[in-house]
Amino acid sequence: MSSVLNNLSAHNAEDIHNAEDSVFGIVVSEWNSEITNALLKGALEILHKAGATEEQIIIKYVPGTFELPFGAQKLIRDQSPNAVICLGCVIQGETRHFDFICDAAAHGIMKVSLDHHTPVIFGVLTTNTLEQAQDRSGGKHGNKGIEAAVTALRLISY
Repeated sequence: MSSVLNNLSAHNAEDIHNAEDSVFGIVVSEWNSEITNALLKGALEILHKAGATEEQIIIKYVPGTFELPFGAQKLIRDQSPNAVICLGCVIQGETRHFDFICDAAAHGIMKVSLDHHTPVIFGVLTTNTLEQAQDRSGGKHGNKGIEAAVTALRLISY
C-alpha cells in the first residue's frame, strides 16, 4: 500500500525533459481549492525548474474534477500545448458520487489525450479523507502535482 511510503514524489532529475521549447497547459479544478492550488504549486515548481517560463504555461480553471476533460480539450483546441496537466481532488463521501466523478474524469482525460494525440496527465487525487489529500498535495507523501509535471515532461519527449 502506497501510504506506508514516505515521499511518493521523488523523481530522477535526469528523467525530466528540458521545457524551454514547449508549451504546457494546466487545467485546475476549483473544487477543493486548498488541495488543487497546492497541486498547482508543485506542478509549476517542476515546470520552472525544467526551464519553462510563465509565458509557456497556460493555466485554466474549471468548476470541478468532472469538468477537467472539457477544459483540457478546449485548451488543446485553442492553444495547442505540448502537454496538458489536469489537477483535481475528489474526496470520498457517503454516496456513490465519488465513484461516478472519478470514473468520468479518468476516462474523459484519457479520451482527450488519445483523441488529440497530446499527453493529458491525470493529476487527480482520489482519497478517502481530507487528511489523505493534504498528505499528497505537499504533505508527508509528497505532491501529486510534482508527479504530474514530471510525467508531462517525460511524455513530451516521445
